[in-house]
Amino acid sequence: MQTENKISPYYRTKLRGLYTTAKADAEAECNILRRSLEKIAEIKSLLEERRIAAKMAGLYHDSEPPRKTMRRGVLMTLLQQSAMTLPLWIGKPGEKPPPLCGAIPAASDYVAKPGDKVAARVKAVDGDEQWILAEVVSYSHAANKYEVDDIDEEGKERHTLSRRRIIPLPQWKANPETDPEALFQKDQLVLALYPQTTCFYRALIHAPPQRPQDDYSVLFEDTSYADGYSPPLNVAQRYVVACKEPKKK
Repeated sequence: MQTENKISPYYRTKLRGLYTTAKADAEAECNILRRSLEKIAEIKSLLEERRIAAKMAGLYHDSEPPRKTMRRGVLMTLLQQSAMTLPLWIGKPGEKPPPLCGAIPAASDYVAKPGDKVAARVKAVDGDEQWILAEVVSYSHAANKYEVDDIDEEGKERHTLSRRRIIPLPQWKANPETDPEALFQKDQLVLALYPQTTCFYRALIHAPPQRPQDDYSVLFEDTSYADGYSPPLNVAQRYVVACKEPKKK
């Protein structure tokens, strides 16, 4: 084609065949990758079920059993790993991201499962309310309430909370390159997990992720700074949720 500087019927047919073969190969590879991702999700789900079963059998067979205390450094590492291994949503062409993908909230009738991580609004020792990272233990449909454990086991506390005090965390990362609408945008008010803690605080989005592996850059509300906000800090998609409270003036 380059030598003759034209596309003859023979080369046009051959080129069409090569494109068709390449397209079929790409689709086959895509299907294999999707099946692999589904298998990984199944394995992770089974491991999580076993962890919860072991936890319930080993730690909660008495009415008020002691809980094991995890070293803070270990806990922070586990939280980072949880954020890094959160699966990336990869939809089919034209498919929209589902609820709990990135910034997309859960459906109104959604009930978090035992073992799910959530932001939970609880009363602190001093009487003030705060949002903490917690793990769902159970949900009572009759009472319309959750039982959750503080993820920071130094607290060793279990809380019974209404649904409005629970915000499920994202179950997939949104891909900024294909689904930017599933991400919080600049200046949106959110609740974000403050780095090296297990508490969520109000913050403004400074910059959304630009690539799938990137974090949000957020400005936490902080009265110790002249403008009322901290310098930009990075927080993973896993730990950024919508804030329903109005923005402070």
